[in-house]
Amino acid sequence: MNGGRGLSVAMIGTRGVPAAYGGFETAVEEIGRRLAARGHRVLVYTRGSESSGREYLGMEIVHLPAVPVKQVETLSHTGLSTVHALAARRPDVAFVFNAANSPFLPLLRARGIPTALHMDGLEWRRSKWGPRGRAYYRWAELFGVRHADALIADAPGIADYYRHQFGIAAELIRYGAPILDFAADGGIHGLGLEPQGYHLVVARFEPENHVREIVEGYAASDARLPLVVVGSAPYSADYTRRIQAIGEGDSRIRLLGGVYDQLLLDALYFHAFTYLHGHSVGGTNPSLLRAMGAGTPVIAFDVGFNRETAGDGWFFSDGDGVSRAVLAAETDPEGAAAAGRAARDRAAAEFDWDAVADRYESLARRLAAGDSIHRTARRARRSPLEWTG
Repeated sequence: MNGGRGLSVAMIGTRGVPAAYGGFETAVEEIGRRLAARGHRVLVYTRGSESSGREYLGMEIVHLPAVPVKQVETLSHTGLSTVHALAARRPDVAFVFNAANSPFLPLLRARGIPTALHMDGLEWRRSKWGPRGRAYYRWAELFGVRHADALIADAPGIADYYRHQFGIAAELIRYGAPILDFAADGGIHGLGLEPQGYHLVVARFEPENHVREIVEGYAASDARLPLVVVGSAPYSADYTRRIQAIGEGDSRIRLLGGVYDQLLLDALYFHAFTYLHGHSVGGTNPSLLRAMGAGTPVIAFDVGFNRETAGDGWFFSDGDGVSRAVLAAETDPEGAAAAGRAARDRAAAEFDWDAVADRYESLARRLAAGDSIHRTARRARRSPLEWTG
């Protein structure tokens, strides 16, 4: 899809590209590169990148600093990015990622820059934020609803949340999944692993990702294949120590820490016997999509976001559920293989990055032409009824 003139599109509020951190960054890279290939000027505001290049995959990169403190890192970088966007050649539209960045929307709109705010998951439910942080995210959600020209939700459950809480329709644009048909196995052999010979977890060590429950449940099981855990916790030292203590007491558990070699990470996904996914408060999760696109059977925490994404598979709600699911998969390898093939087929059919870019391009054109929810959403109020989805 590329009708009409090329647009100037700014992408603000993430760590930027090359993508090496999370879902927002992956989305910016995959969408931005496609928009650039279609003739649009794409500016990506970036912080902390190992590369200092000014161009990447056709996108223009603007490197700006940030205060390296958890509570203000994102806001400080987004503030500088907003100032740059206001002072430089005005983009036709800005995609702002993360509800926490909503205070900068009025500045962009005052400059005549239409804005779409990507809301992500329900950040106020994340345990890494203290009471003030959670209260801020609750406030920022409402502020974003009132000041954005469009809201983007990456999962049906997130769209339902904004409809229920604020009476506002969000643009439902899900993430894409990378489809892997092959991955070399040299990297996993170097770790002492065999193809189809291990269960895999990839997650930050945070309570809402249920890594501890996965490790506890696995340790309590009679599983034959080892459990490989990829991830770390920049803000949760106590939680990490509890996971490490479990791992140290079970020789079947392999704690690899963070893995930033993308080829090795691809190989770990591709050759795993199952992938265990404990995330519970986000929308459509890129790690889950990556496992599905690799054709790996999924064992996921039983929450609506994960069922919406994975479709079929095994689900758990506690350590006992992990034990049952791991053993069920190991005792039925043919069924597990079939589940993996079904996951890859679903990923290819339902989570295509080209289709995602089409939706972003269409939204950008509508916003540049004057489409906006602001006239009706600016007086929105939060529902007194708590959302239970």
